[in-house]
Amino acid sequence: MEIKAKKSLGQNFLQDEQVLQNIANSIKTNENDLIIEIGAGTGALTKYLKQKNSYLICYEIDTRLKNILDKYQNNKTKIIYKDFLKTNIIEDIPYNYNNIYIIANIPYYITTPIIKHIINLPKLNSMTLLVQKEVAKRLSAKPNTKDYGSLTVYLNYYFNINYLFNVKNTCFKPIPKVDSAVINFIKKDKYNLKNEDIFFKLINDSFKQKRKTLKNNLKDYNWNKIKEILEKNNLNETIRAEQIPIEVYIEIANKLEH
Repeated sequence: MEIKAKKSLGQNFLQDEQVLQNIANSIKTNENDLIIEIGAGTGALTKYLKQKNSYLICYEIDTRLKNILDKYQNNKTKIIYKDFLKTNIIEDIPYNYNNIYIIANIPYYITTPIIKHIINLPKLNSMTLLVQKEVAKRLSAKPNTKDYGSLTVYLNYYFNINYLFNVKNTCFKPIPKVDSAVINFIKKDKYNLKNEDIFFKLINDSFKQKRKTLKNNLKDYNWNKIKEILEKNNLNETIRAEQIPIEVYIEIANKLEH
């Protein structure tokens, strides 16, 4: 049965079997781990994820796909027909797993909300996301590049981020206007940060106007304290926000806490 993609849901079904296998192979799980697939679609990736013999929970908002997806259900695989952003993930997880792995093919406009929805999930090991190529570049950007922004620093606080591979637009049906990419986020030990609220506010304020220097963006801050950390790291006080690595932002936030 042919399912017509819904534009309102940002649906583009991935059809390329090699790409699907590569995405599934980007995570290494055992039978006591849980994989959460967000946006199962027609089950193209689900069939490869099931081969891992891990526990599997798939979220799909489009109930038209029920006839296709229900056949994947068994004692280790559960399909949930809900808007993932409105779910309480903890309530949907019935057992105590070793590690949790997220895999998602998501429209770019809900990429950030979905990441924020799962970022503090207990036992989260990694996320593998298939997103628009431009979004992937922004999420995995390094300091001193134009794509490096407040979201990049925010994510680097929680994850080691790896840009895995590009996916041509012709691998999807319908064919989107732009290419995509697969990125992997591996949960890391948190930095020695004294106050997360100060850190997150500092990041947002630092990137408020990207063309301005850090000093201009942080006029309401104690600049002497910030300058001290910049000098310690051999950074000029005329520096811009996108030139500063996360470790220096952590130091500045800790200094401002006093």
